[in-house]
Amino acid sequence: MIGTAELALRLALAAVLGGIIGFEREISNRPAGFRTHILVTLGSCLIMILSAYGFHGLGPDGAGGEPARLAAQVVSGIGFLGAGTILREGTNVRGLTTAASIWISGGIGLAIGLGYYMAASFTTFLALFSLLGLKALEGKIYKLKRFSEVRFKAISRPGLVGEIGTIFGKYQINIKNIIVDQKSYSDEEDEKDLEITFFVGTPRNFKRGSCFTELKKIQGVENIIWDDKEISSSRDEIFDEKL
Repeated sequence: MIGTAELALRLALAAVLGGIIGFEREISNRPAGFRTHILVTLGSCLIMILSAYGFHGLGPDGAGGEPARLAAQVVSGIGFLGAGTILREGTNVRGLTTAASIWISGGIGLAIGLGYYMAASFTTFLALFSLLGLKALEGKIYKLKRFSEVRFKAISRPGLVGEIGTIFGKYQINIKNIIVDQKSYSDEEDEKDLEITFFVGTPRNFKRGSCFTELKKIQGVENIIWDDKEISSSRDEIFDEKL
């Protein structure tokens, strides 16, 4: 049986490492964030401690039980929890990365519960690197596929995505994927600030300037970033045009 100090260390370390992964998911505005990852890692750690040390003397001939049996249920249980973060939007599936981060948080908690501190720490570092450091690589992969990334920062309203899609269609731009993220609430209750990301393929004779002009005139669009190049448009100008 482990002492109180060791027990507290393992639980605290589980909360810290889970919180590190959860913080990245939180700032990325994902469905499972800071608190969820802490609870998953902390709970997994506690279950592993109970599984490894809580059944001494309760098995056959006074031996321990089967420590792997209780811990194994954590893996399947976290699978159900991760499934709740996966969303299907048309042909796109979102939330797989968050589901994987919850799953690996459970594994980190199990490792800490059994005393494998270095393994848990290295896993946390590698997980964080994959979530943060590989985003740039993903962008390069899209460029190799000849996709352009177009990000709109806009005020949510009915028909906004449709109007953008209409203009893209006018210029024969092929939409490969769409990601819509709600960032925050503005001062008015009915207005939500959105970030809409399109991955598009453009034709050879694409008239970039004319397309940009029409996109900036769309009501609610505040800012457009096309392949990391900003095409700004202020909120005041947009609402002046609406009047």
